This record gives sequence, C-alpha cells and structure tokens, in this order.
Amino acid sequence: MTAKKYEVKLRLLPSSPGVYRFKNREGKIIYIGKAKNLRNRVRTYFQSPQKLDIKTLRLVEQIDDFDLMVTDSEIEALILEANLVKEYKPRYNVNLKDDKHFPYIKITVNEPFPRALIVRRMNKDGARYFGPYTNSTGMRRTLKFFSNLFKIRTCNLTIPHPSEKAQKVCLDYHIGRCGGPCEGLQSESNYRESIDSVILFLSGKNETLIDMLRSKMERLAKRALYEEAAFVRDQLQALESMTHKQKVDVGKIINRDILSYARELKDTVVVIMQIREGILIGRQDFKLTSEAEETNDEILSEFLRQYYNNQPNLPDEIYLPLSLQDEELFVYWLTDLHGKKVQIYTPQKGKKLRLVDMAAANARLLLDELLIQKKRYKERTSRMVQILKNELHLERFPRSMACVDISNTGETDAVGSLAYFENGKPKKSNYRHFKIRQVRGQDDFAMMREVVGRYYFRLKEEQVTPPDLLIVDGGRGQLSSVITEIRSLGFAEQNIIGLAKKFEEIYLPEHEEPLTLPKSSPGLILLKQIRDEAHRFAIEYNRKVRSKRTIQSSLDTLSGIGPKRREILIKHFGSVRKIKEASIEELVTVKGIPKGLAQKIYQYFH
Repeated sequence: MTAKKYEVKLRLLPSSPGVYRFKNREGKIIYIGKAKNLRNRVRTYFQSPQKLDIKTLRLVEQIDDFDLMVTDSEIEALILEANLVKEYKPRYNVNLKDDKHFPYIKITVNEPFPRALIVRRMNKDGARYFGPYTNSTGMRRTLKFFSNLFKIRTCNLTIPHPSEKAQKVCLDYHIGRCGGPCEGLQSESNYRESIDSVILFLSGKNETLIDMLRSKMERLAKRALYEEAAFVRDQLQALESMTHKQKVDVGKIINRDILSYARELKDTVVVIMQIREGILIGRQDFKLTSEAEETNDEILSEFLRQYYNNQPNLPDEIYLPLSLQDEELFVYWLTDLHGKKVQIYTPQKGKKLRLVDMAAANARLLLDELLIQKKRYKERTSRMVQILKNELHLERFPRSMACVDISNTGETDAVGSLAYFENGKPKKSNYRHFKIRQVRGQDDFAMMREVVGRYYFRLKEEQVTPPDLLIVDGGRGQLSSVITEIRSLGFAEQNIIGLAKKFEEIYLPEHEEPLTLPKSSPGLILLKQIRDEAHRFAIEYNRKVRSKRTIQSSLDTLSGIGPKRREILIKHFGSVRKIKEASIEELVTVKGIPKGLAQKIYQYFH
C-alpha cells in the first residue's frame, strides 16, 4: 500500500484519539494500534521508506487497507486496543502465546450459600473473580486449602432448594469439610462469615483476616464456647504458618506487583510476583511472541495493556525493570480501574530492585526451559524427516511434503485438497483446494490426475520449487494415475509415493510390492499425520461446496428470484451462507429486493 494510492483517505484522517487497524490483501487484520492523534500517527507509516525501521517497513509492505475507530479519549483508545488485540491476535502485535483462557477462581457471592468454582472466563454476573492463574496446579492447591480450612461447600446443589425438598448431607459433612447448609445445619450468616474470610484470603489481605479470626477466637473463649474457639485457633495457626513462609521484607506493607521479563528474538517470558500486605501470594508467568525488532518498551507496554485490562485484583504499586514511554497514561488508566491511586516505579537500588531482579531471574529460567523445548521439538522433527528419507530410500531429505486427497458426495460436489508440511509441521499458507471440473461421475483416478496436474501446472507457470515429496492418498491405481501427468509437465525428478489407508501400505513407483513400515515408525507417523490433514481439509471444503450448492439451489426454487436477483444478493452479502444468516432488516436494505421478497427469503431459511 502506498501513500499515493490512499492519498484521499490519508488526507481525511481525523485529529482525534482512537484505534487504527491495518489489513492485508485478504482483508485480515495484521496490526492494531492506538493514537492520541490518529492523523499524525497513521501518516507516519506512509512516509519515506528510509525513515522507517525494519519492523515497520515489513509491516507497511503487507498493508493493503486500514480502518479507524474514533474514541473520546486516549484512555478509551488504550482499552479498546487491548480488547481488539486480544480478539484478533494480529500478526504484528505482541501476543500472549497461550490460546487458552487462563483460569480464575469465581466466588458466587450472588447466591445465598456461595460456592468457589474454577472458570475460564470472567462474566458480569455479580460474582467475585480472582486470577488469572497461570499455574493451575497451584491454584487448585489454594482452592483445596481454603475450602477445607473454611468449610466451603463443593457441591452444585441449589440452597435453599426451590421445591423446598429436604436434602441430605454428603460425605464432606461427615469428615468435617462442610457445615451442612443443605440440611439447615449451618445458617446463612455463619456461612457468609466463611465466604468473607475466603475473599480476604484470595485478596491477599491475610493480616486483616488473621486479626479478624483472633478477635473471633477471643470472643468465643470469653463466652466459654471452647470447641468453636479451638476450631478458629486451628484456622489461625494454618494461616499464620502459611503467611510466615511467604513473608517478604519490602518495608511499607502495601499491595505490589513486581514485574520483569526475559527475551530472546521472538520469544519473551514475563513474570509477575504478586505481593499483598507484605505476603507473596503468587507468581504468574506469561509467554509472549513478538517481532524481533520490537523494543523492550513496546513489548512491556503491550503486555501491561492486555494483562491489567482483565485483572480483578489490582495492586497499589507496580515495579518495572524499565521506564515506559506511556507511563503517565498507564498510571491514569490503572488509577481509574482501581478506584484509587496506582503508582509505577522503576527501582534503582535496595530491596525493591532485588525483587525485580528475582522476577527477572525467574523469567530467564522459564525462557531457557521454553527454548530447550523448542529445540527438542525441532530436533525431533528433523529426526522424523531423516528417518523417512532412509525408510523410503529417497535421495534427498523430504523437508517439504504435499499430500493430495479427493472428497465427493456420490457423483456430486467432487473436490480435491492439498495439505503442505515443512520440516514436519503444517504450513497452511501453502494449502490448496480444487473443484473438480473435468471429470464427470465417480472416477477417483481421473480426479486425482486432474488435481495433481493443475497443481504442478501452476508450479511450473509461477516457477515455484515443488515439494521434496508428493504423497497420494491411495494405492497403486492412484499413484499410477498421477505419475505420467507429473512427468509430462517436466517434473521428472519428483519423489512420489502412494499411502493406502487400509493397511497403511506405502507404494513406490519403481517397486512391485508395497512397503510396510512398523506402526511405531516416526516416518510412518509423519506420513499419516499429513494424510489425515489432507483428508480433513478435503472434507471441510466438500461440506462448504455442498452447503453452498444446496442453498443456491434453494434460492432458484423461490419464486421472484431469477439469475439477476441471485447475483445481486450474492454481490451484496459476499456469500450464499451470509444470505442465509441475514435478518429481514438486512435483506430489505439490498437494492432491487422488495420488502415482500425479503420476508419470503428470510422465512424460507428460518
């Protein structure tokens, strides 16, 4: 995308704060950024290439279009950017590596007898959430500790039961892990005291909780309720033992997050040590991916936006290993979220610097583990490729492999697919699918020949290097049907094999008998993996084609829709599937589709 191409669009950019989204030729969002002044910020990407760094230059080369979302303030832009990055995970943004949602502990305070649950998402349902926890084992240990200590119920019963049906206590009551609220053996107010204690515990307010329990124990002892006082005493001892082990000497007792990172090329590990009331209550670690040219300031800023945007338990102070360019903006935003002043510091000496260094040492250790795992995986993949070369008696390593499969429904909707692996891993940008055009009826050999012929014809036209190994899904017949086609296109040196499903037999062009490898062979495992991937891809495309044909045929049967109106609908919505999903209001807006016809289309599909 050049500045000249979009000169008008760039000239009309507003000077307000907001978020900009860059897209590539396929319309996919590849970068999301925020700006105090959209006009000034976006235009910097389209200045002279000599003024851009390598990372930005690489990004700009991929941009084909952009859109904007204007906000009232820079703070709103910051929050919107964090939410959009989390949703779209653009290629050129810093992203949390884990696709999964980290778990939270949820306390259902909106119930008469609340429960403690493990959930993956925070909802606005009136419950209290604590987390996220990156160490699920530690989180479950914590959950078990306070559930046993404060006798929190673990069942899913609705208490009181809506039908007022009497419930019987379970084993937890008999072994002293529950107070039996289901049978009315524990009052709501008494149970609430336990829940309040759990909330204080999870909030890191252990000193407050200990003082509260000590007062309760003394009150019970004065009233000569020695058994209840002894139970509270046991709770106190368990808490004091835990807090003593976790005590961190950092001077003033205040809630702090100590944050640092370790980084190598595109891999970064961030560690957060959470200190609440002088107690180290947990350590969270996050793996991030970024461009190698990204600055440390950019990586840290992006992480802070994503992490604190969904953090229910905010600290009063945050210690960082370096100063941030947008530090004042972060302070303003976090203060607004927390409801009271949040300070950001970069310690230079003393105990606080040692804590930041400790977080950095933890991050370095975790990053080294991550890099070792990646190296092992790479070596394992290389070994599989190496073994496959020897087992198939190939002259070169099959570092790149393509597998072709056919899928059809009887004699209709025949399609072909090609899955592509590089160094033992899927490379989805090289996947291809084909509609069978030249074959009528059910002729798998001819279909396979057509798909392979079209693929290699395109490789020849575009002067692209073919894969080291082509795998045909099938036996001797499928293999023979494509060899002549490939050779006629000038690919005489192409390695080809056939992989039959039934007994996992491998057919080689120059061998009469099929080759059978042990089921435990790493080479065979890799071949099956790419074969199964090609099969999945073919079935997926076949379903899409069949669905589109079915819906398009349905449109043809509706009175009032001829070829011209069908073309108008498809042009407006972009696909037949979207026509099916459209509401009446959306259908009415299509030029050339009367309201009555729009209602008829909607009713037909719904």
